[in-house]
Amino acid sequence: MITAAGVSEHSADALPALLARDDGLVWVDIPGCDPQAVHVLSEVFRFHPMAVQDCVERNRVPKMHAYSDHVLVVLHAPERGERGHVHYVELDQIIGRNYLVTVHGPVNPAVPPEVPLRETSQVLARLRSGRLRPVIPFDLSYAIASALIRNQEDYVEAVTSQVWHLEQRVTGGEPDDALEFLNELFQARHGLLAVRTMATLSGAIYGRVAALTAISDAGKRLAADLADKFERVRAVADGEREYLQGVIEYYHTVLVIKAALIGQAQNEEVQRLTAASYAQNEQVKKISAWAAIFFAPSLIGTVYGMNFIHMPELHWTLGYPLALVLMLASSAALYLFFKRRGWL
Repeated sequence: MITAAGVSEHSADALPALLARDDGLVWVDIPGCDPQAVHVLSEVFRFHPMAVQDCVERNRVPKMHAYSDHVLVVLHAPERGERGHVHYVELDQIIGRNYLVTVHGPVNPAVPPEVPLRETSQVLARLRSGRLRPVIPFDLSYAIASALIRNQEDYVEAVTSQVWHLEQRVTGGEPDDALEFLNELFQARHGLLAVRTMATLSGAIYGRVAALTAISDAGKRLAADLADKFERVRAVADGEREYLQGVIEYYHTVLVIKAALIGQAQNEEVQRLTAASYAQNEQVKKISAWAAIFFAPSLIGTVYGMNFIHMPELHWTLGYPLALVLMLASSAALYLFFKRRGWL
């Protein structure tokens, strides 16, 4: 219970009596929507069944529903996970005439247990220290949503620092592992897109809240201010995303140029090997041609050098000159043949 005298804590059994008072503001913070919490939401506050269902189930996008006597607002805060994953930490608010109920939606077990209570713990510390004294429920809701916005801004700041480091690695020299570096680039881009989505949808929600006729003028002003703050987070995330896109395009250009240079070097090497292979083939052809030219006289000389008894050519007077002429003629014929084929 929040009154002009300060903050006091009570059990769930005291809720009916506290809600009947008109001298303060009741804040109920529910860490997890278990059956007892569902009973309080349904039987004590008598919220609309759809509002209770939204508190029990996980909502993947921010939303707002206005009922006859209360307004449900669902927001998300980012939390960095492993391998670039972004956890959507849900915070539900139900705002009534003299109360505010905050419900921390289902959370991934990988998220540390203190993370979902981050914003409400910060606001509770301000209440206990006397630095915050809300008068209407929207004052308290505004403080909690502002804490969530600061966490979104801190997340963008952390990703921005990572983006600057990535840019230095690109401009300072080629990263060691191109695939791992590209993975880091797109992880940072994913984080910025996630926060941008959260801020954009949340800003639109508070724009709708500011237009509700059932909300007081003070509540409308606070909702409009929150919409403006979420819009600023979106703009900053967009700016950093564009900056990161420039880094990605620059690195992509570096990879393309490097691949082109490697391809050019490979083409030059292939051309060199092709020229060497062509020259080698030419030499082989010349050697083969001369071997064939010299083979013909050797063959004739070998045949006529066998000196068999029954070789009539051995007794011819013109046998020796004819053998020489045959050798020369066969060699000349082969030379002319290979010359015309371009082998010599």
